[in-house]
Amino acid sequence: MAREDDFVRIVKRAVQLVSIAFIMVIFSGGLLIYYIADPDFSVFRSAPEIVKNTVDTVDDFDKIENGIHVRTGLVDAEGLMTVVNNCTYCHSAKIILQNKMNAERWNATIKWMQETQNLGDLGSNQEVIVNYLVTNYPPKVVGRRENLTNIDWYELEINK
Repeated sequence: MAREDDFVRIVKRAVQLVSIAFIMVIFSGGLLIYYIADPDFSVFRSAPEIVKNTVDTVDDFDKIENGIHVRTGLVDAEGLMTVVNNCTYCHSAKIILQNKMNAERWNATIKWMQETQNLGDLGSNQEVIVNYLVTNYPPKVVGRRENLTNIDWYELEINK
């Protein structure tokens, strides 16, 4: 009888140890799967507090520095905000900065945008926009550099 009691106690203890080992394997597997999905365990970290400084954002929105509208890079001159409000709604100001045209070409470009790019009628703003663009982004004459003068030419000696 004592042997049977000892046997039952040993079996119960073995079942407990196997159960604990099984639970540890399941828990370890779960941690491993979670580590694969989120290696830095970000869910256990507190989210950084985001502080929005709306005063600086509003102040910098139309900031002019050294005669340049900081947000767009356009020259600060009469008609700037008309250009910003009408042109940068659809495309970047960089497109304006890279183009240098006369009034006829700017008007043709606006007409092309109206016909093919769904730009609406600009009304009296078109004249303000074109005047701004012609004044600040006129065509530049690009040519060859000047001929070199006063050069001391020499004979190249080749060693044989």
